[in-house]
Amino acid sequence: MNIPRIVIAGTQSGVGKTSLTLGLVTLLRRRGLRVQTFKVGPDYLDPGYLALASGRTCYNLDGWMMGCAHVESVFHRATADADIAVIEGVMGLFDGADPASSEGSTAEIARWLDAPVLLVANAHGMARSLAAVVHGYASFDPQLRMAGVIANRCGSQRHARWLSDSLKAAKLPPLLGYVERDSLPELPSRHLGLVTADTSNLSPALLDHLANAIETGLSVNAIMESAQKAPPPSAIPIVAPSATPTRYTLGIARDEAFHFYYPDNLQALEQAGCELVPFSPMKDAALPRNLNGLYFGGGYPEEHAAALAANQSLLQEIRWFAADDGLIYAECGGLMYLAQGIETTSGTRHAMLGLLPAWTRMCQRRKSLGYVEVTLSRDSLLGKCGERLRGHEFHYSELIGSPAADSGWQTAYEMRHRQSDTVVAEGFQRGRVLASYAHLHFASRLEAVRHFVAKLAENRQTS
Repeated sequence: MNIPRIVIAGTQSGVGKTSLTLGLVTLLRRRGLRVQTFKVGPDYLDPGYLALASGRTCYNLDGWMMGCAHVESVFHRATADADIAVIEGVMGLFDGADPASSEGSTAEIARWLDAPVLLVANAHGMARSLAAVVHGYASFDPQLRMAGVIANRCGSQRHARWLSDSLKAAKLPPLLGYVERDSLPELPSRHLGLVTADTSNLSPALLDHLANAIETGLSVNAIMESAQKAPPPSAIPIVAPSATPTRYTLGIARDEAFHFYYPDNLQALEQAGCELVPFSPMKDAALPRNLNGLYFGGGYPEEHAAALAANQSLLQEIRWFAADDGLIYAECGGLMYLAQGIETTSGTRHAMLGLLPAWTRMCQRRKSLGYVEVTLSRDSLLGKCGERLRGHEFHYSELIGSPAADSGWQTAYEMRHRQSDTVVAEGFQRGRVLASYAHLHFASRLEAVRHFVAKLAENRQTS
């Protein structure tokens, strides 16, 4: 099946990609279309907004973490019952994991999927200069198909006509839309970027406001025509592995404090035979029954530290689960929950599970952001010593000290940071408990999924 598709890219970060993508998705849904959304890069936040706008799960497409084969597989499976695919880019069109190549960039995904690119630019204070900017983007990579341009922050309709004329005179991709300055409603933000999406901060009314703000100046028909002209995929779609009958139950923390999970990671676990059983560390008094393991993803435990600390009955059940050699895997916010506790920026301390013998402390500035590659320095829940996985870090907290080896904890990761090329010992492991600041993409490393499920099989169920 050849799915119509379009990439919404930016000249740089902050040009309004997310707002414009949300508005376009809403306009397409008004026409009765089933819109499948994707987000380039490792981000967890934008996909939540796109999922609310489309009414469907949004998937990340990240060339550096996933590789081409997995990107194509996710795309083809997710669009099997869709009418059109809308892919929101990351940063600027050519920005990614490497300043000297397209690795990890929006351009790389557009090339792999042979998807036309709609370039969003901040046109404030520009007229013919926009043509020079677009010329650079359109000619930089001849393999890309530039469908057109959206000029954000226009001064007026007259300004938009000037921009359109300048592109036409230079024989460049056409202006397919403009948005007048200050006409887009603000999206809420917080220290990690956009706040997690829910209907309280991305209501149907706000989506309608976004759509109405761009509808007058956007040529939706022309955008759809460009999406429909995308050629059939050159690669044969990757077929997902056949599902294994459900044999194991994995409790997955899901509430306001924990909700950062890659959908294809979870689907890979399900296909490997796991039933995912959600529970709330904030609100549930007890764990679900008959669990083989627990998975704590990232999120905002620091924002809900008081409620998490107050739920003593569940904290005690999880401690008993760990003491009974239960399997627990925790990432980022999950690591903070497994630690002795969380110290806020004001100095207030909230006690957590106390499994990992160290406190975590919130910092005023971002502590880490970027891609990481993990080489297992010993056998772990995710594989054998020497195997590798990729992922990313994004957090404002830090460990106060490091778990001592004499406490029974060991590091299982040699973690290389992509930007600095520094290698640190990380991935704190004791028995069947593994906690790390890294968000790993293991769906693209199916041997890691199979190894994890095999470890689950060694666990007896809770009663």
